[in-house]
Amino acid sequence: METRELRYFVAVAEELHFGRAAERLGIAQPPLSRAIRALERRLGSPLLERTTRAVALTEAGSVLLTEGRTALDAVDAAERRTRRTAHTGPGVVLVAKAGASQELLTKLLAAYAAEPDAVAVDVELCGPGEQERLLRDGRADVGLLHRPFDSTAGFDTEDLHTEGQSLFLPAGHPLSTRTELRMADIEALPDLPLPRWPAADGTYPDGPGPQVRDTAQLRQLVALGRTAAVLPDSARVDLHDDVTAVALVDAPPVTTLLAWPPQSRSRAVADLVRVAARA
Repeated sequence: METRELRYFVAVAEELHFGRAAERLGIAQPPLSRAIRALERRLGSPLLERTTRAVALTEAGSVLLTEGRTALDAVDAAERRTRRTAHTGPGVVLVAKAGASQELLTKLLAAYAAEPDAVAVDVELCGPGEQERLLRDGRADVGLLHRPFDSTAGFDTEDLHTEGQSLFLPAGHPLSTRTELRMADIEALPDLPLPRWPAADGTYPDGPGPQVRDTAQLRQLVALGRTAAVLPDSARVDLHDDVTAVALVDAPPVTTLLAWPPQSRSRAVADLVRVAARA
C-alpha cells in the first residue's frame, strides 16, 4: 500500500462521508471513490459498507483504520525527525507536562549534562496528556509521562519514580487539619468540586468543577477556594501558605517514567535513558 492510499482511506473512515473526505483531502470525489475501490480489490476485502444514506466501517476497515493511523504517524514522525536533525544537529527533544516532576527533571538533566558525550536537550513543556501526541508525531524524541494518567501503549519505557498522592486544599479548610484522608472523603466536598482537565480533542467533560489547563492555574484556583486537587506527593515542593496537602492513603500510586518510540535508534536517547535509570 502507498501512503497516499492510506491517507485517502483514513479520511473516509474518519468522516464516514466521501464528500467531506474529498473536501478534506482537497481532491474530487470520483478519484477518491476509485482509489478506495482499488484498495479493497488489492486487499481482497470490503473496507466500507456503503448505502445511499450512510457509510460504515467493516471489521476489516476498522483494523485498517487503526493500523493506518499508526503507519501514517510513523511516516510523519520520520519526516519531522529527519528534518529536525538536518537543521539542528543530533540533539534530543524531551517533552514534559508543565509544572510536573520539576525536581526530578532538574536532577535528570543535570546528571545527563555531566556525561562526556552529552548532546543538547531541548525541553518542551506542554499541557496535560499532550506528551503522547508529540512523541508519536515526531516533534519529541523522549517524554516524561505519568502512569496511570498518560497512555504508554506502543512506547518503550523506563520507570523512574513511584509515589503516592495527596489532596491539595485551600489553607483553613476543615479537612486541612487531618493527617490523612481517603478517596471517599473527596465526595464529601460539595464546596470544592474537582477540576476538569481537557480531553485529547481539547473538549472538557461535563461537571461542576472549574476547567483547568495547567498546574499553575490549578494551584491558584485551589488557593482561591474554588477547587481541590488530587496530585502526586512531589507537588508538595511548590506549596505556599495558602494551600495545604493531606495524604490520600488509598489513592493509586503515580509512576513517573521516560517513554520513547520503540523504533528509535538515537544514541543520545539511549544515553539519556541509561543516565535516568542510574540516577
